[in-house]
Amino acid sequence: MRIHKTGRTKRFALGSTVALTVAGMNAPAVLGFASQQYHHYVINRPEYKAQYGHWQTLTLPAEFRVNAVHATLLRTGKVLIVAGSGNDEKQFGAGTFKSLLWDPVRNTYKLVPTPADMFCGGHTSLPDGRVLVAGGTQRYEKLAGAVKRAAGVMRVRNESPERARTFPKGTVFVAANGREYATTVPVTVPAATKTGSGKQTVVTAGEQHVFVEAVGTGPEYVAASSAQYRIKGLSGVDAHNLYGQSDKLTLDKQEYQGIRAAFEFNPDTELYEPVTDMTYARWYPTLTGLGDGRVVTVSGLDDTGEILNGNDNEVYDPRTKSWAKAPDRYFPTYPAIFLTASGKLFYSGSNGGYGPADKGREPGVWDLSTNAFQPVPGLRDPGLTETSSSVLLPPAQAQKVMVLGGGGVGESPLSTARTDIADLAAAVPAFTPGPDLPAGGTRYLNSVILPDDTVFTTGGSSGYRGRGDSDLLKAQVYHPDTNGFTPVAEPTVGRDYHSEALLLPDGRVAVLGSNPLFADKAETQPGGFEQRIEIYTPPYLYRGDRPRVDAAPQAAKLGGTVRVGTSRPDAVATAKLIRPSSVTHVTDVEQRSVALDITGRTADGVSLALPANPNLLPPGWYMLFLTDAAGTPSVARWIQVTG
Repeated sequence: MRIHKTGRTKRFALGSTVALTVAGMNAPAVLGFASQQYHHYVINRPEYKAQYGHWQTLTLPAEFRVNAVHATLLRTGKVLIVAGSGNDEKQFGAGTFKSLLWDPVRNTYKLVPTPADMFCGGHTSLPDGRVLVAGGTQRYEKLAGAVKRAAGVMRVRNESPERARTFPKGTVFVAANGREYATTVPVTVPAATKTGSGKQTVVTAGEQHVFVEAVGTGPEYVAASSAQYRIKGLSGVDAHNLYGQSDKLTLDKQEYQGIRAAFEFNPDTELYEPVTDMTYARWYPTLTGLGDGRVVTVSGLDDTGEILNGNDNEVYDPRTKSWAKAPDRYFPTYPAIFLTASGKLFYSGSNGGYGPADKGREPGVWDLSTNAFQPVPGLRDPGLTETSSSVLLPPAQAQKVMVLGGGGVGESPLSTARTDIADLAAAVPAFTPGPDLPAGGTRYLNSVILPDDTVFTTGGSSGYRGRGDSDLLKAQVYHPDTNGFTPVAEPTVGRDYHSEALLLPDGRVAVLGSNPLFADKAETQPGGFEQRIEIYTPPYLYRGDRPRVDAAPQAAKLGGTVRVGTSRPDAVATAKLIRPSSVTHVTDVEQRSVALDITGRTADGVSLALPANPNLLPPGWYMLFLTDAAGTPSVARWIQVTG
């Protein structure tokens, strides 16, 4: 593993023109000057930064450039950036999977050995600060015209109750006409189950599915109807008890396929550590932490490319590092599912895109204890929730979730400027309209909670994966207290599919990734993966002195009080614990800002009271921010919240 440090930070002008009108942008009027040089001068003026903030662009050394598909802030202050194969089938075929550790303070980079293709898996931070990563890619999609070998799902059956049987990758199933089909991965088939006795004995065959592919090419291998297949090499009783069944094997499009593998990333050793595999393979799953430290895991495409049907949800227990069955509930892929203060889960309707348009799209509150689902009405443009952003608005005590933008199902060109807010604390939760997004219809918008109780939103595109040169070089801040947006400095790098943004401990925001479909408006050149990192410095860091956390405990208990040392206790207006982001596909269900009551002040510090509710303040590591009356935050101090 190589470590690299560089002091070089490239700065770029943040737009192509200087015509910033007071009416449209509330920015300084600079009329008659169109030069890039003058614009660069304007946006670097102290008064401009103090009102709109400032952007920096990092171009990483070539050996550390990765396709940032997933990003998690660790309790060490470093950012774990996971690419896996990075949406690059050549890298997948070569078994080249990457993860990068980036230290934003020292500006250092370190490549991390990555044991599986975690591309498009799910992840969340655990109570001890480790990161659970589950699922990823077993196989890339193949479009109909590119499929040369007939393939599909083979249900392998075992009628013997004596023992389970494992078959290696490449096991061949033979049709009645002699055509052969081989498994693409190993498969273990459970033993049959036997109930009753004597003449009442009933044997139910064990069954497991596996994806198979014809050993030869061409349409003659297509099997359009249900059939039974023998397993090559078996004879006698084994040949009778073990066989395959398939409904069809075709040259149709083949979807991405998921894996069962799961790992914990250890921030101390900076290595992945394997844990028990999931029962079900997943690609595009969501992992949501619960108040007891466990993690509920839902949805995804399985190891045959089929979307999981909802009776396959699982719960991970970090104490035993094992998985258990969770209640049945169907969701489309990457559903935005938030833990609420009641312990129930709220599905906002935001999702990653796979799944039928008429199933599992309705927002609602899901009670894991009873499996009841209460729809939450009022969301406008309900058919435009794919690739939308959702955020638990600050403070978390308000129990309001905002849905921002989104697009139509699949490759739809439609997008919406809608924002709506669900009030989950109401007797009957419902959405109410929020302000429209200033840039109009927007997909792939990233939303980041800031320490001053606002939400920074940036990037996105009006079209599917930036088609038609539709990336939006805009950023704005949402103010929950006034229910409105204000403009901020504009980024220079377009961000759409496979982009992420997260809050850093020093109060800045890092923005990573982007994977447009095309590189040009005419759509003649395939798009590349954006490997530059942008850092946005909000206006609150250009207002002079900021509060300081001089001393704080490393751990705090729910319902307890912590004493925090600070040189200007009278200047402290608010205190909050912000949970670090774990974001992919603009889905971040972990970030939350929990307000702390200031219960006392002394000459050198303040006392802060923590909520006692673990569903409001789930166990884990948080960034403690102190802010003054102007909203200027301290540099965060890490604190572990325990039960």
